[in-house]
Amino acid sequence: MVGFLARFRGEGAPRPPRAGLPQIALAFVGAALTIFVLRSAHSPDAMLLLGSFGASCMLCFGAPDAPFSQPRNVVLGHVLCTAIGVASLQLLGPSPWSLALGVGAACAAMMTLRIVHPPAASNPIIVHFGGHGWSYVLLPTAAGAALLVVFALLFHAATRPGRWPKSW
Repeated sequence: MVGFLARFRGEGAPRPPRAGLPQIALAFVGAALTIFVLRSAHSPDAMLLLGSFGASCMLCFGAPDAPFSQPRNVVLGHVLCTAIGVASLQLLGPSPWSLALGVGAACAAMMTLRIVHPPAASNPIIVHFGGHGWSYVLLPTAAGAALLVVFALLFHAATRPGRWPKSW
């Protein structure tokens, strides 16, 4: 038992270095402006915002060079996971098992297709609790994720010395 509990101490690796103030400020501004734009464009007929987009902003603006932060992963990860959430809800009904299978399938599918974007794994939960259907894959998911990426592209082009994205 003691050996098992010792695993929870971790390996003792150092914490990552603190981000510099300019990087923190740019992440703040990029995330805030992106969510402002998506929320401002929000209307009853054209919703463009998901709760998981806040976490996507953290990755796109706070860790833009990470593989999970690349445009392909952001857009396709969100679309795929939302579609899996809708499919699990419609095929299996609103139950704890359909929700669990939806999230598990979303994680497995992103890994299989090499489009892992961790915030997107929460989309089946959003779909289940909102009772959303197939139209939710287009609006807000695909349109909102695409606009988030377009805004990140413009923002990084204006504020970063290097290129973003690292890959498509």
